This record gives sequence, C-alpha cells and structure tokens, in this order.
Amino acid sequence: MNYRVQPPVSHPSAQPNSSDQIQLSGEEAAQLAEGLKQQLRQGEIPAGDSDAIEKMVAGLGDKRGLLRLTFAESLGAVGSAAVPSLCIAMRRHENVTVRRAAAKTLTLINDVKALPDLLEALLEDPDPVVQGSAVGAMACIGAASVDGLLDVLINPKSSQMQIGLASWGLSFVGAKAPEALRKAACSEHAQVRTAAIAALGDQIQQLDDLDARELLQNALNDPEEEVRAEATTLLGKLHDTNWGAPLLLPMLRDQDAQVRKNAALSLMKLRDPQVISRLRTELEHEQDSSVITIFNLAINQLSREEND
Repeated sequence: MNYRVQPPVSHPSAQPNSSDQIQLSGEEAAQLAEGLKQQLRQGEIPAGDSDAIEKMVAGLGDKRGLLRLTFAESLGAVGSAAVPSLCIAMRRHENVTVRRAAAKTLTLINDVKALPDLLEALLEDPDPVVQGSAVGAMACIGAASVDGLLDVLINPKSSQMQIGLASWGLSFVGAKAPEALRKAACSEHAQVRTAAIAALGDQIQQLDDLDARELLQNALNDPEEEVRAEATTLLGKLHDTNWGAPLLLPMLRDQDAQVRKNAALSLMKLRDPQVISRLRTELEHEQDSSVITIFNLAINQLSREEND
C-alpha cells in the first residue's frame, strides 16, 4: 500500500483552534490521571467511549510530565479505539505538546490505520519532535510503513531531516520487512537503494538472509557513490571478518574518496591485522589528504591491536 500525500494548504499549527477541543483544568487533569492510574495498576482497561478518550487526549497537553505519561499509557491501553482521536490531535491541535504526545502515544498502539496521518505529520508538521515521533510510530508498525517511508526519500519536497528520519525508520523496521527492503535495494532511485542497503543489517545478522548478503555485495559495484559508501559502512558493522575483509579491500581503490574512507574505517572495525600491509600499500598511492588521514588512523589502530 502506498501513502502519497498532497501538500496541505497550511500547517496544522496554523489551523484555528477548534471550539470543541476539551480543556482540562490542572485539578481536573490530576483527578482524572489518578483514577486512570488506579485502573492501570489493577489491570483494568480505561473506558474507551469518545468522551473518555477526548478527556485523555486533552490531558496530553498537561505541563506535568508524569500526568502526560499516565494519559498516554491509558490511551495505549484503550488501543485502536483511541487512534482516530489521537490522529486528529496529532494533525490539528494548536498545542505542540499535545501533537508530540499524540504521536508518541500512537507508538504504543501500533495500528496500521494511523499510517496516513503519521506520514502526513512527518511531511507537514513544522515541529521536528512531532516528525521524529511520527516516524517512530511508523517504524513500530513495521512492514506496512515501508512504502510510505520510501516515498519520503524520493519526494523532492522532503527536507534533509525528513529524509534522515525516514532512513532511520527503515533501519528500525529492518528484519520485519525483508521482502520490501530487498525490493527497495533494487530501486531505480539511488536514495532508496542507499536507505535499503543501510537497513539490511538486521536481515543479515538475525535471519542470515543470503539474498540480503548478495544485495549488499552487489551494492559495492553500484554506479552511485552514495550506495557504495553505505555498503562499505555496513560491512564494517556486521563484524564478519572472513566475509567482509575480502570485499572491502578492493574498495580502498574506489574512485570516490568517501567510499575509500568508509572502506578503511570498516576494515579497522573488523580488527583484522592482516589487512595492515594492504592499507600501507594503498596509502602510498593515495593523493587525497582526508583519505590519507583515515588510512593512517586505521593502520595505527590495527597495529596497536596486533601488539596488544
């Protein structure tokens, strides 16, 4: 399922305050929170009628963090019935504290029906905390969120922060969406391939996914340097020296400086002193000062470990 979002007329913070938004006084919020806390302690699910839900959502704007936590936990216990009200609050409430808390509370429920609103919050809300919390909720939902996150990567209107959050979300989904990530790793868009390669680590480590290993290995020959750079970085994170080191050594001569630096850093992480001689050989031919610095760092670190 693909959740493509059309640009809105205005940000949610610019929308007028709805007259039907429930407001709680400090005393009302405290009394309500105390009652909810008792219910949760006794293993009871709070009332899930619309009036009760709206009051708990209103409580998400309280200045007291412990009270907000109680309201969030209570809404999380209510579950899917609270999703529509939470989505409306996340998208339209004038109080940014409520929008933030609503997005975080949706993380506790993991309802796929919230995905369109979560994606809109990521793309349209001006507050970075709301954006980040929305991605966190999408990532917790899992495989169903992959298409929406991938759309963010190729949306020309996405900011660098939004792209970074979407990439993080994909990495968090990881092994929960093996087929979707394998497909994304073959995308025509370099940004999508890069994010997909970065997210393959869980599939390789947790599932020993041979197809994912092959995709990672193929990414080392990708025509786009950003994809090759991500692939060389991931090889270092996997800590599989026998497999990774032979793949990384040729990358020390890649035409892109960042790829060469990433390859040296990954070899350093693999902690195999046998690659020192190759690093020294490549160092003699290296012309880029920034790459030379990284090569020397890797050589020195590996040499220390060899002598320990």
